[in-house]
Amino acid sequence: MSDNKEIIRVSNLRREFSVGGEKVKALRGVSFSIREGEFVTIMGTSGSGKSTMLNILGCLDTPTSGEYFLDGVSVKDMSKNQRAKTRNRKIGFVFQNYNLLPKTTAIENVELPLLYNSSISAKERHERAIKSLEAVGLHDRLYHKSNQMSGGQQQRVAIARALVNDPVIILADEATGNLDTRTSFSILTLFQELHARGRTIIFVTHNPELAEYSSRNIVLRDGKVISDSYNPSPASAREAYEALPKDND
Repeated sequence: MSDNKEIIRVSNLRREFSVGGEKVKALRGVSFSIREGEFVTIMGTSGSGKSTMLNILGCLDTPTSGEYFLDGVSVKDMSKNQRAKTRNRKIGFVFQNYNLLPKTTAIENVELPLLYNSSISAKERHERAIKSLEAVGLHDRLYHKSNQMSGGQQQRVAIARALVNDPVIILADEATGNLDTRTSFSILTLFQELHARGRTIIFVTHNPELAEYSSRNIVLRDGKVISDSYNPSPASAREAYEALPKDND
């Protein structure tokens, strides 16, 4: 894939909220574009605007002004229904707290985004869910329920669910935030593997160490981009994982 196409372009994004009569400026004129196959970390401390940015990129919120193009289409011009459809078809979400349904199997959780797509039969849904779970190394956990799995396994189910619709981007929100160091690195390894297979990943985090493992790092402060740097040789999460002391369990 030479000259990879632009998947995301945001131009002069501003987002203001009214909080108790005060105007809060969460984003103050943010512009950048992300091409297919990039692994981008978006960083910033609490209050930097990164959660607002995530919500806009995920079509969960719209900017007060400015433009957001996702896969060449202006999100501003979409109706609420079109935005919901775009969110379901083009974006795979991975959250810090997994957001799985507790008493349902891994397969059922992964099938969820496909239920909103009437053109996919139950059989195809099932097959795609299995394929997606196999891609994240959970072929032996297909029928386990969420409450029978470890945090790391639950996060893998969440990643499989994000992949099942073959989205144009995977949007991860503090996806290793609730995991211990060892499990975090195993999940980061998985993200690097998905990136190596050509997936476009945006990883929103407050943890500056994660920038070493992505190909590009955008830092927000007070609602503005203060740095946007490329990382030509990301560190290997697998090597970091293998170097960690093994638990004696």
